[in-house]
Amino acid sequence: MLRCKYHCVEHTSGVGVLDKAILVLDAVQGGATSLAALTDRTGLSRATAHRLAVALEVHRLLARDGEGRWHIGSRAAELAGGGGDQLLERAGPVLVRLRDATGESAQLYRRHGDRRLCVAVAERGSGLRDTVPVGSALPLTAGSAGQVLLAWTPEDPLVGLAAFTARTLADVRRRGWAHSVAEREQGVASVSAPVRSPSGAVVAAVSVSGPLERLTRTPGRLHAQAVLSAAAELTRLTAP
Repeated sequence: MLRCKYHCVEHTSGVGVLDKAILVLDAVQGGATSLAALTDRTGLSRATAHRLAVALEVHRLLARDGEGRWHIGSRAAELAGGGGDQLLERAGPVLVRLRDATGESAQLYRRHGDRRLCVAVAERGSGLRDTVPVGSALPLTAGSAGQVLLAWTPEDPLVGLAAFTARTLADVRRRGWAHSVAEREQGVASVSAPVRSPSGAVVAAVSVSGPLERLTRTPGRLHAQAVLSAAAELTRLTAP
């Protein structure tokens, strides 16, 4: 086992640089991370952590935000989405239309283990917004997109750990969309709906999110219909 302050590689591969790179990736899964925090979490020297992070950035497994903090990069989203699938290739224009219809940032999430990965986004151009970069790994246990991705698997053990209840998920299944208010992040609200495969399985969640002062405490009243329409359009894109 490769030991560090907060994270460790449970099973080392024998390839030291690879194991350290996994430490770096694990350390940024919770969101944007400064180099100081990255060094602290991994137990690596500042020079080693920076060198590995830059190398992972070259391969788009990491990226940096406007403040220079590291987050999961777009290639991770592509890999999780099964690069080359029609949904991921064609989602962009649908998200742009959803953003323009609602005036809020629009995202597409896929499940990746016990987290949800943002695989595509159309950001609001100005004003207050909820910025979720492509590649962001967020918890499945909070937020409307997490509700959608768990609603049709109610026996999943994560349901017992979630900020929402099994009753909430039953309501999501009944009406076909989810909403959350300050569930993942204070001051943020969102609305999400399921994207389905031709077999009917939920393969993604499409969302709009923004500040509570615009979306109000009943964001579904404002945007559920637009999100459902986008979900239906994205579902059609999954057809062969």
